[in-house]
Amino acid sequence: MGWISYLIILIIVVAVVSIFLYFFQERFLFHPEKLPKDFQFQYENQKVEEYNLELEDGAIINGLHFKSENPKGVVYYLKGNSKSIKGWGKFAVDFTLHNYDVIMIDYRGFGKSTGKLSQESMKRDALYVYDKIKEKVKEHRIIVYGRSLGTGLATKVASMNNPKTLILACPYFSMSKNAKRYLPLIPLGLVMRYRMPTYKWMKYVDCSINIIHGTNDKVIRFGSSLRLSKLKPDSTKLYPIIGGGHKDLHNFESYHRALGEILNSKGRTEVDREKTSIDFIRTKKKKK
Repeated sequence: MGWISYLIILIIVVAVVSIFLYFFQERFLFHPEKLPKDFQFQYENQKVEEYNLELEDGAIINGLHFKSENPKGVVYYLKGNSKSIKGWGKFAVDFTLHNYDVIMIDYRGFGKSTGKLSQESMKRDALYVYDKIKEKVKEHRIIVYGRSLGTGLATKVASMNNPKTLILACPYFSMSKNAKRYLPLIPLGLVMRYRMPTYKWMKYVDCSINIIHGTNDKVIRFGSSLRLSKLKPDSTKLYPIIGGGHKDLHNFESYHRALGEILNSKGRTEVDREKTSIDFIRTKKKKK
């Protein structure tokens, strides 16, 4: 078989894989956990209130409001691509400890949230919730925090508003560029429906930007944060978490010291192992 035959086979394979990825990419990008409507959220030593926001298209965005005693402001927390706020909620302690309320939401199809998922709906929902927060809290008291998948959305929100600061934990330069590492031959510019171009949105962020990233992150490389930090160097601070991976940042004291510095606007802070998430173990998916 000649090289032309091999080339034709390669083109066919790339075309088939591209079509499959275009229509079924949600299965690869998102790993939601769905919760029954009557599920009761419970967190030890946390005061929390559940809420539901009904959107114009009929979708419901379910969220949690973690309350501190004397809040200095609110952290709007946009989570990663897996599970639901049932599990992510335990990380609210890292902010309520510093006297910040925390607002978390589940994306469409996650937890109790409903509606059709798309990049546009995710952006629209994230901005809508921020607008609701603005109705009760002045922007100079709002901090936008994104983790992994949520970093792109957090950057988009900050680019269209004026929060106190933006915190990005293990961010991607863009989701399509990150996926290119695994699919070098696929024309992702045409295939990806969730491009999440963080680097484009960051150019319009006017507040201070804080990037926290593990140097041993195998899912989203540390180099992604290095590139992002150079886009607006005068207003961006990069916190490398030496040895940190993608899912275990909270297990490093340096991560908590970085949060303490950002939230309290001061230098080195001591880490309280009993009041933070430093000893939390992320649960693994059970084998069937």
